[in-house]
Amino acid sequence: MQIGSIIEGKERNEENRESMLVVNPYNQETVAELKLATKQDLDDAVNSCFSIFHSTMKVMPAHERADILKTAADLLEEQKEDFALTICKEAGKPITGSRGEVERSVQVIRFAAELAKNITGEVIPMDAAIGGENKLGFVKRIPLGVVGAITPFNFPLNLSLHKIAPALAAGNTVVFKPAEKTPVTAYKLVKLFQEAGLPDGVINLLIGTGIDVGEPLVTHEKVHKISFTGSLAVGRKIRETAGFKKVTLELGSNSPNILFNDANIEYAAKELVKGAFAFSGQVCISAQRIYVQKDIYDTFLEDYIKQTKSLKIGDPADEQTNIGPMINEEAAKRAKQWIDDAVEHGAKVETGGERNGTVLSPTIMSNVDENMKIIAEEVFAPIVSVIPFETEEEVVGYSNDSIYGLQAGVFTKDINRALRVAEKLEMGGVWINEISTYRQDNHPYGGVKQSGIGKEGVKYAIEDMTEMKFIGIKLEREIM
Repeated sequence: MQIGSIIEGKERNEENRESMLVVNPYNQETVAELKLATKQDLDDAVNSCFSIFHSTMKVMPAHERADILKTAADLLEEQKEDFALTICKEAGKPITGSRGEVERSVQVIRFAAELAKNITGEVIPMDAAIGGENKLGFVKRIPLGVVGAITPFNFPLNLSLHKIAPALAAGNTVVFKPAEKTPVTAYKLVKLFQEAGLPDGVINLLIGTGIDVGEPLVTHEKVHKISFTGSLAVGRKIRETAGFKKVTLELGSNSPNILFNDANIEYAAKELVKGAFAFSGQVCISAQRIYVQKDIYDTFLEDYIKQTKSLKIGDPADEQTNIGPMINEEAAKRAKQWIDDAVEHGAKVETGGERNGTVLSPTIMSNVDENMKIIAEEVFAPIVSVIPFETEEEVVGYSNDSIYGLQAGVFTKDINRALRVAEKLEMGGVWINEISTYRQDNHPYGGVKQSGIGKEGVKYAIEDMTEMKFIGIKLEREIM
């Protein structure tokens, strides 16, 4: 399969272009050959989106945008298995998880279709101010223009749609730059929107590197917003170079999960196995730190190790596989090095810690301290640390002692304590009796501190992909 960028509905895959291969992380089989975009393609894509925004999307009625999105959702549902297999092959995500990603993606588009017809404004009570008599004022929301969507490899469909679907619902155009490791899903998604009736050029796809097209997309004068999900290092650079553009940055995390002594240990252990090891831990809100009150620490750890050992490691295409590969061998080697470094400084591997090519076995660490990379930084790997604590105050301090603050989980039967701790945690979101890794597509999602800026979740993304515009009218006073 050979694919290239899609600009105004036409694919750019000429033979003389620089090429790159997409390979299956599990068996290294070639999934696709990419014909890479150039800086000229970037300029063409942005200029096209800018023009089509003004000629087409800015004046397209909400019901038409909603109908296109609804059709796209129906088509994606029909093509569920094809998209799931594509994600499985290029990302190495187990097939059951890949299907789950497609199901969520259908829902994201349907949320956007519903909300496209409900972008409302407000009437301002102008006479509340002195001199406001006989004046009418109202606010409406208008689309921004060109949205640059830069997406990661770990959820190549769902995280892309968290940017694209709200942008279209609001009436914007999109320059879409997916991760080089997983662009086939993005390519098929753009083709699907074409099939759904979206006019050519409303979404322009750029298959290329961050240096060649990602960086100039961020600085391009005709781009009005950048929505990025990825690493802290890249997000920081985007913040510095985006100028006056709006930015939404979904960056790193090392999510804490807290178990108090009245927690349901069996339930928490079962859920936190999924929370720490789903897609080999390559999830922004993966459970990375588990704090357990001392009087249940040994019981929890024993159960947690037992359940983790029962996970099946293998081919992601196998229906029974729980743990597949990491995205590439470089990522697996880096994670293994972090484990080894922690052990050298006194940490203990309770289970796992073995690497075979791109596959890292699910790893539980204990006896860790706050200076070790495995808890201080984002591991983005199947590694979790289990840490004892004594008091509520102590564990809140441990949890907040981080540059990150995306999502956390708190397990307790005491609702007063749960809410008290949730208020104290410096996080964009806190789940009570649910793992930090759980995300619904309709709640506000985004971090504090260096975990990012802005919120996703379809309704909240739409708000940030529009501007408020005030219109005031001075009414003539009737002469008696």
